[in-house]
Amino acid sequence: MSAPEFVLALRRAVGTAPLWLSGVTAVVTKGDDVLMVRRSDTGAWTPVTGIIDPGEHPADAAVREVLEEADVTAEPVRLAVVGVTDLVVYGNGDQASYLDHTFALRWVSGEPFPADGENTEARWFARDALPEMTAEMRARVEAGLSDEAAARFTAGGEQRS
Repeated sequence: MSAPEFVLALRRAVGTAPLWLSGVTAVVTKGDDVLMVRRSDTGAWTPVTGIIDPGEHPADAAVREVLEEADVTAEPVRLAVVGVTDLVVYGNGDQASYLDHTFALRWVSGEPFPADGENTEARWFARDALPEMTAEMRARVEAGLSDEAAARFTAGGEQRS
């Protein structure tokens, strides 16, 4: 599933104008391995990401997105980062900024595969052999893999104090 129905309804009302949306990034680990997916729209490797549904708890959204996108069941361990993305402009002209909640999750069951068409690949990577990704995504993954107890706060990929 690409855009949730509530986002499509908003788009019918506002066109391509910028939307402020809440999202999640799920950094799922299985031992020393990290779950990554290759996005079908850009070809980029990323952790699982998605939009939080209205009224949905962000941790539940992270668990749901991992199951929907990679057919993996995972449980949340901790909130790693709360961040704000720069404005994203999609190929169709839609614009959005995201309040991202990056969670560290632990694998429970399932073998990854691209379950919903949003990705072309889903697989485990060793922590020390992660694929190339944007600096912003790498920062989310590093925060999810850290042993920090407190969440980080970022804006536009930059750490805030």
